Amino acid sequence: MNHHALELLLLLLAVAVAVVALFRSLNLPTVLAYLAVGAVLGPHAAGVVPDNDSARYLAEFGVVFLMFSIGLEFSLPRLFAMKRTVLGLGGLQVTVSLAVGTLLLWMAGLAPAAAFAAAGAVVMSSTALLSKLLTDRLELDAPHGRAVIGVLLFQDLAVVPLLILIPALSRPAEMLAMTLGVAALKAAVVLFIMLYLGQRLMRPWFTVVARRKSSELFMLNVLLVTLGLSWITEKAGLSMALGAFLAGMLISETEYRYQVEEDIKPFRDVLVGFFLVTVGMLLDFDVLAEHAWLVLAALSGLLAIKFAVIFGVSRAMGDSTSTAVRSGLWLCAGGEFGFVLLGQTGGLLSASAFQIFVAALVLSLLIAPLLVQVSDKVVMRFVASEWLMRSMELTRVAAQSMRNERHVILCGFGRSGQYMARFLEQEGIGYIALDIDPDLVREAAAAGSTVVFGDSARRENLVAAGIMRASVVVVSFNDLQSTLRVMHHVQAIRPEVPIVARAADENEMERLLDSGATEVVPEMLEASIMLASHTLALSGVPLSRVIRRMRDIRSQRYALMRGFFHGTSESADRPEAQQERLQSISLTPGAWAIGLTLGDLHLEGLGVTVSAVRRRGIRATEPGPETRLAAGDVLVLLGGPADLALAELRVLKGG
Repeated sequence: MNHHALELLLLLLAVAVAVVALFRSLNLPTVLAYLAVGAVLGPHAAGVVPDNDSARYLAEFGVVFLMFSIGLEFSLPRLFAMKRTVLGLGGLQVTVSLAVGTLLLWMAGLAPAAAFAAAGAVVMSSTALLSKLLTDRLELDAPHGRAVIGVLLFQDLAVVPLLILIPALSRPAEMLAMTLGVAALKAAVVLFIMLYLGQRLMRPWFTVVARRKSSELFMLNVLLVTLGLSWITEKAGLSMALGAFLAGMLISETEYRYQVEEDIKPFRDVLVGFFLVTVGMLLDFDVLAEHAWLVLAALSGLLAIKFAVIFGVSRAMGDSTSTAVRSGLWLCAGGEFGFVLLGQTGGLLSASAFQIFVAALVLSLLIAPLLVQVSDKVVMRFVASEWLMRSMELTRVAAQSMRNERHVILCGFGRSGQYMARFLEQEGIGYIALDIDPDLVREAAAAGSTVVFGDSARRENLVAAGIMRASVVVVSFNDLQSTLRVMHHVQAIRPEVPIVARAADENEMERLLDSGATEVVPEMLEASIMLASHTLALSGVPLSRVIRRMRDIRSQRYALMRGFFHGTSESADRPEAQQERLQSISLTPGAWAIGLTLGDLHLEGLGVTVSAVRRRGIRATEPGPETRLAAGDVLVLLGGPADLALAELRVLKGG
């Protein structure tokens, strides 16, 4: 089908938006959504999107920004701190999996070079998917969480030499040694020059650009550095992705890495999505139907071999059986870098073999969240020691809480939880804290704190902590979904116990209150209140009046401070741009509301409340419905963007 380029782009964007929204509603990874879009619209299915050099070259920029973001995360201090997990567990996993996969594929009939290239592709796991799942499940600090992150970090690093090695394998056998030698020499020279000069030039150059105080210039500079180094490595006969990785690694050593990471994220996500669409376009359903059994065999072999290798290596490194099983289930699926490496195989793989490996990787990504979800059940079913460990955990929690009555349960023992514990100790109130960071628990318990290892989002841990005897449950960590899970269990076990929760802002505060929290402390509002109290005190306002003012504000449930004024710097596509905000409306002569009372305006029907009225420089913070408006008054309204627009129209023109 021949379409204009703009029509193709619009169609691709429309389908991508719909499919990504569908996958998000089903809690499926968006990686699969992009693959599905490419598979459906590609040349082997609907034939809407052509498979040409221009599309593939544009998709390569997705790989460039993906490698750039990996380079930003690369840190020598972090690598040294995790050297046992990264270099030990990660290095062994990649090496052993690569060796076993190459041997088995060679025995299955592939040429040695093709077997090595395919094994290198399937060795990788999904960094984006697994790191998000670990964060959502609060398992980053769990033993298997640290193991998974360490292995993923080494896999990301291993992509760099594989991107150099796999294309070289497509050369004739008699030229292989020379090709590899030349590639290694080029890589060494480029790495030396870039790292030696880059470390000396990158920070001063970014400082010069940052001093111009232009976000546009800063963004242009990031793109220039990233694409410039990618161009240099491509001209040197290496991959563009290697240059992007080096650019990210150099910038990560500067103080601008976090700003760069935020600026580059929209480009990275969109271009990586386009890359995955082009991967989906490679799927040929006729070939897959013809070789369905081979696809299933490849998928089974991929999952089984990677699980066996990770389990064996993890046990050899001294991890427990349950940690080894969990790590194996988390890491046994493929990843997005597998598609990158498959794209570098050139003519090493036949068309049918290429389709089989692409399909196996796609299916493994689809299965990965399911494997993660059942990992706990698998461990509980097949690892006998897990029952003992779980029983010991519950016993420790119960032993600590057994002597307590009318105590406080602290969910989370980070900085906020520890401060709370000190206040409780000073008042002679008993408490028991639950946390999933084993190092923190060990050190805090040794110092005398009543803290035990346990996930407060588990029902049985809350019961063991004595929730039936507790007076209050405090959720001290700032994670909305985890807080909601804790509240769900608390209300199911003992709905009458009060819950004090922590929130990031007033929007999370409202959701937690609606979900049953007794009190919610929003950090942004509390910080603003404390800033105001110090400012008033230092401005000469009597301390008693400051304290009374702060008490009044809190008693009004932060009514004065709900919402904030948005400026032009707030992008409309940001989530916070759609939240409640404050807006000032000046009643100029001729405004419809002049002479009417606030009750006559009926703004509450529009979902808007009057936060304050300013008249001749005097601000009335609690205007009532009887307040009559006059010319020159300034109304401070609180509401959503659309509601405020309607309210402004009513105030100025009536209707």
